Amino acid sequence: IVADDLRADDLAAMPAVRRRLIGEGTRCEQCIAPAPGCAPARASILRGQYPHNHGVLRGSGRFGGFGVFRERGNEAATIATWLQDAGYRTALIGKYLNEYPVGASANHIPPGWNEWAGTTKGGYHGFELNEDGELRRYRKRDGAYQTDVLTAKAIDFVERSTREGAPFFLYLSPRAPHGPATPAARRAGTFSESSAPRPPSFDPADVSGKPGWLQIRPLLDSEQIDAVDATYRVRQETLQSLDEMIAGRDDRGAGGGAGGGRRGRPDLYRLHLGPWLSPGGAPDRRRQGNPLREAIQVPLVVHGPGVPATNTPALASTIDLAPTIAAWAGTDVPKFVDGRSLAPVLETGPDPDDWRAAVLVQHHPQSPGPGRWAAGVQGVAGEWSALRRVCGRVAGAVRSGIGSAPARQSRAGDPSPDPGCAGGGAGRPRQLRWPRRAGGAGGANPA
Repeated sequence: IVADDLRADDLAAMPAVRRRLIGEGTRCEQCIAPAPGCAPARASILRGQYPHNHGVLRGSGRFGGFGVFRERGNEAATIATWLQDAGYRTALIGKYLNEYPVGASANHIPPGWNEWAGTTKGGYHGFELNEDGELRRYRKRDGAYQTDVLTAKAIDFVERSTREGAPFFLYLSPRAPHGPATPAARRAGTFSESSAPRPPSFDPADVSGKPGWLQIRPLLDSEQIDAVDATYRVRQETLQSLDEMIAGRDDRGAGGGAGGGRRGRPDLYRLHLGPWLSPGGAPDRRRQGNPLREAIQVPLVVHGPGVPATNTPALASTIDLAPTIAAWAGTDVPKFVDGRSLAPVLETGPDPDDWRAAVLVQHHPQSPGPGRWAAGVQGVAGEWSALRRVCGRVAGAVRSGIGSAPARQSRAGDPSPDPGCAGGGAGRPRQLRWPRRAGGAGGANPA
C-alpha cells in the first residue's frame, strides 16, 4: 500500500495502522526516499533503482513523469513483470505515475499487470479510472470518494484471488493524503480542534548558520500559522479513510460509491506482505524537493507471516521494496537493481553485520542556480552530507541534524569543475557512479 505524501509523524493519527501494522509488524525507523518527489520515488519503488539510473528525475516535464519512464523502456522490467513471470496474478489499483497516460493511448496498460485500475485524472471526487482498458468516470454527485472506490476494488481483487488459490501481488496506491487534501464527508470536522505539531524546526526565529534560502524567509505571521493548522486538520481527516482501509471494518454505511455496507472486510496485510509508505514525504510542496528529514524520511511498516513485532533502526530505502518483494516471491531481480532485499533485516535482527551504512539522496532542479542541490548521502548515524552544485563549480557542502533544516553550509565556492554538470549546459547531471558490492538481492548492491 503506497500512500501519497504521508509524513512519518502522520501515523499518529491512524489508530488502525498503529494497532494492526505497527503493533503486529516491523516498523523501519530510518526509511529514506532516494528522491523527495512523487514520480522519481514511484519509479524507484517499481524498479528498485536510484533516480539517476531509471532516469525519472522530476515529477513532470522533460526530466520526469510517466513519459520519461515509458520512453526509457522502464515498463518492460518492473516488480510487476518479475512477479507475473513467476506465476503471480498482479494488479495495480490507484495512482501509477505523474502525468499518466500523457503521450500514450488513453487506455494504456503497462506490461506485467493482469488487472489494472489506474487513475488517469481528477482528485478525491470527480475522477477517472482506466479499468482494464475501459475509461470510467466517477462523479461526486454519485457519492464516489476515491479512497473508498479503490478500497472496494482492492477487496474484490483479494477475495477473488484468495478463493481461486492463486498467488497474487496487489499494488494499492490511493491519492490520500496528497494535497489539496479532501476528507470523506463522514470524516469532515473530526479534527476541528487539532493544530499542527510545533517541533524545533517549526518556524525557528534563529536561522543563523542555515542556508541562504532559509535565512531570507520571514517568520510566519498569525494568518499563515492558522493556514498551516487548517491544512494539518484537513490532512488528518483525509487520512481516516486510509486508516479504514487497514481497519478491516466498514464505517461508511450503505452507498458511498465503493460498494457500501460491506462488513467482515479482510485485512489486506494479513493476506500478503507489503510496505506502508509515502513516496513524497512532506505535505509542504515547497519543501518536498529539499533534503530535510521531514521530506526524505518516509514511514515504512511491514506486516505478515514471519515478520516480528518490533522496530528496526537499520537504514532502509524505497529502492529496497522491489527486491524485497521479489525475494519473498522466490524470484530473482535483474542486475540493474540498486536496492537490497530487507529480508535479512526482518528475519535476523535490527542491523545485520553486512548491512549498509549510507544511502544516496538525490534531487534534480529544473535549472541550476543558487540554492540548488544535487545529491547527498544519508548516513546511518542520522546525519547526511551533500554537495550543492551549480554548473561549473561546487557551491557548498551541507550537513544536517535529525528533524531540522540544514545546520551548516560552506560559503566558499570551489572553482573546480563540477562533474555533475555537462559542459555548462542545462544542468542535467551525468550518470552518477555509486559504489557497489556483492550480496543481497540481485548480486550487485550499493554499499
